[in-house]
Amino acid sequence: LTGQTITTLVFVPDGVLHTIPLSALYDGQHFLIERYAIATVPGLRLVDPRPLSPEARKMLAVGMSQGRPGFPGLPKVPQELAGILRVEHSTNLLNSAFSRERFSRELHEVDYTMVHIASHSQLGTDPSQSFVLAYDGPLSLDDLEGSIKLARFRDLGLELLTLSACQTAVGDDSAALGMAGLALKAGARSVLATLWFISDEASGQLVVEFYKQLQNGSMSKARALQAAQLKLMEDPLLGHPAYWAPFLLIGNWL
Repeated sequence: LTGQTITTLVFVPDGVLHTIPLSALYDGQHFLIERYAIATVPGLRLVDPRPLSPEARKMLAVGMSQGRPGFPGLPKVPQELAGILRVEHSTNLLNSAFSRERFSRELHEVDYTMVHIASHSQLGTDPSQSFVLAYDGPLSLDDLEGSIKLARFRDLGLELLTLSACQTAVGDDSAALGMAGLALKAGARSVLATLWFISDEASGQLVVEFYKQLQNGSMSKARALQAAQLKLMEDPLLGHPAYWAPFLLIGNWL
């Protein structure tokens, strides 16, 4: 790999390998992410390989910081969305503004190419029990899939969906890569998701840095995530792999 100047590794995992944080593989001296940018695909046939066009970026960022029955509050989410607003000039929907109807209407009426969701999610083997938590209740996978499919048939389509939530990449064999896999099948070209619950402070820092790196038009999504993970690794409080390793870029890595 070194001789061929390879900088990005793309994995097509199967079975239990879906749940392995590949960026944290360790050779005794270095983590894999220190040498290579890493992406994951459920199957190469799902990938629409094209880079993210800087001039076509339009972001919708939604989030929940308030707790709901069975779900604790995420106090750093407002800071996360504010950071995204500074970088992407996004349309932000926080707490009561993030209703199921408003989310659906935004995706119906505006040609967003990037969507960021910072909220709790739940993924089970029964699709009816799987959802993202909006202010007025669960946003079902059917609702999410329908909104993504609508964007798919527009000129630009949904280039990137970020699920800044707990365990959005985990699924059983029948669910492939869980919610992220469903988003890809519905037409999102790339999904940034997590393997396990992560502190909202670490998540916010990493995703904002990820979007900053993407401002460089020559930076691929995989390399932008690598740069964000390496920066978080330098933080004395958040440098442990538990904080940066669960993030997976799934789908188109360019």
